[in-house]
Amino acid sequence: MVLIKFLLITIIVLWIIRVLIRMIFPVMLKNVFSNMQNQATNNQQQNYSSKPEGSISIDYMPKKEKKGNADKLGDFVDYEEVK
Repeated sequence: MVLIKFLLITIIVLWIIRVLIRMIFPVMLKNVFSNMQNQATNNQQQNYSSKPEGSISIDYMPKKEKKGNADKLGDFVDYEEVK
């Protein structure tokens, strides 16, 4: 008798969980995808409005080396290609 009661309650609980998941899961997915789409749209609008078209931004400029100091540049050797 106890086993039948346990199985019956388990089946009912699992059936209720299945029904709830079928109702709640699509709504949750819709909300998640909607939020992702809103974030992508906001990021795209921020990127578009932050820089006007044709503007150039330089994040890093290397140090300029002195061209007159040949000692630091090393030895230059002329060569001929042998065929």
